Amino acid sequence: MANTSDRTLRLLSLLQNHRHWPGAELAERLGVSARTLRRDIDRLRELGYPVEAQRGVDGGYQLAPGAALPPLVIDDDEAVALALGLQAAAQGAVEGIAEASVRALAKVVQVMPARLRRRIDALGAMTVRGGWDGAARASVDPAVLTAIALACRDSQQLRFSYTASGGRRTERHVEPHRLVCLGRHWYLLAYDLVRHDWRSFRIDRLTAPHDTGSRFRPRELPAADVAEFVRAGRDSLPRPYRVEVLVDAPAATVRERIGRWSMIEEVDDEHCRVRMTADSLDWPAMTLGVAGADFRVIEPPELLDRIHEWGARFNRSEKALPSS
Repeated sequence: MANTSDRTLRLLSLLQNHRHWPGAELAERLGVSARTLRRDIDRLRELGYPVEAQRGVDGGYQLAPGAALPPLVIDDDEAVALALGLQAAAQGAVEGIAEASVRALAKVVQVMPARLRRRIDALGAMTVRGGWDGAARASVDPAVLTAIALACRDSQQLRFSYTASGGRRTERHVEPHRLVCLGRHWYLLAYDLVRHDWRSFRIDRLTAPHDTGSRFRPRELPAADVAEFVRAGRDSLPRPYRVEVLVDAPAATVRERIGRWSMIEEVDDEHCRVRMTADSLDWPAMTLGVAGADFRVIEPPELLDRIHEWGARFNRSEKALPSS
């Protein structure tokens, strides 16, 4: 059995992760008796945590909202994920909260153990942000992300398994150089030691990265704008849809609004051409909505059908009646 202090922290962590814990299940997770669990709950209450108890067959415990935010107990991966989210917000991913995010990030990093600060510092130093940091990003394991960032910073060769978009799986041996946050995905820019060329790898398709213990001398990067290099390689891959649209707005205006997600070409002072590639037509439809101007679809014709579907759905929407 863990000592009392460790067990109390573990109990607090469990209560914070679940809305409601049946008493028997909570005691089993902690490896204690129901009586010991009640004593630990009382100890948390003495420390100011509002733990509610429910009696009966469905009885259990839950952490109620308090008047003030108590200290949070989070594990290493949760701490890294929290810092990542705050970094993205501090760089303007969510309008209006950048300043508060900087303050919160400073507080979080200040109290982190040295081992976690090292991982966060490596991520900040080795990441190039080249696009929208929206919540639709593919799931990435924070431990994988920080392990790659450390390898980039320390110039350590990496080996990993990689699954291409077609499903083919290969083993890779690379010199990792930068992480690129682009669109809805994270990418690794690396020099492939087998293919003897620069490659970019989507992190969510990469598994079991581990350094080989061999260091390398950093090479000159293949482009001054690393994010643009990765974007160009990504856009050259076969994708189901290639979109071309004429927008009734100046190129500079449209570029400011959606330039991170598409290529903008000036037609004249009041019009521009927007091009993008996509796996789904929903993404271009949403992007063109953000452009905030009238437009004409050049290709593909299916995009116009999808936009009409969206429009019909929005027109059918009604204000919800208040519940009685």
